[in-house]
Amino acid sequence: MRYAIAAALVASSAFAAPALAQDQVNPAFTGPRVAILGGYDGIKPGSSEDSDIEGDNQTVNGFLYGGEIGYDFAFGGALVGVEAELTDSTGKVETNRVNPNTFGFGEVSTGRDIYVGARVGALVMPETLVYAKGGYTNTRLNVLADDGRTTLDTNFNLDGWRLGAGVEQAVGRNTFAKLEYRYSNYENARLEYPNGASTGRFDVDTDRHQVVAGVGLRF
Repeated sequence: MRYAIAAALVASSAFAAPALAQDQVNPAFTGPRVAILGGYDGIKPGSSEDSDIEGDNQTVNGFLYGGEIGYDFAFGGALVGVEAELTDSTGKVETNRVNPNTFGFGEVSTGRDIYVGARVGALVMPETLVYAKGGYTNTRLNVLADDGRTTLDTNFNLDGWRLGAGVEQAVGRNTFAKLEYRYSNYENARLEYPNGASTGRFDVDTDRHQVVAGVGLRF
């Protein structure tokens, strides 16, 4: 009888240990999440473009701010998730408006940025996740150009893709903090005029580098 009881306890412990480990992981890294984001944002012409913005400085620098929502699934020590993000940026560059060709477009200020994608990661410690991400991104640039006769004040709507990597740290059972780097490349665009009219899509080459921190909550 004693041996039967001991065997039952060992068996129950063997099944309880993974369940306990799963309970320790899941609240921190699985389920729905929301986060606020902030960090560095830099957008510039790609390698096939050129610009004379502020001499040799072709990057429009700014502060990124916004938020994200997502949902993560844990599989042992691995994670797969989907996410969506809406951000804006303070980036703006002042140039000589009589030159409509700076930045490949004109005087530029950055606008809203939409991202939808997925991420995969692995637990390197019980409360630390490293991950890679990728997906679709769409952004808006406000452009002001003046050739001395006509002023063009319009938006460029750019489509592209994003890749990134980061580290997420669980803080308690339902909150987290993270730090990530993202690279985006926009390959086509269309002009959007104040009256609602727009052009067809055309090719562009625009790079974006971001270093972003976030704090969030899981439900």
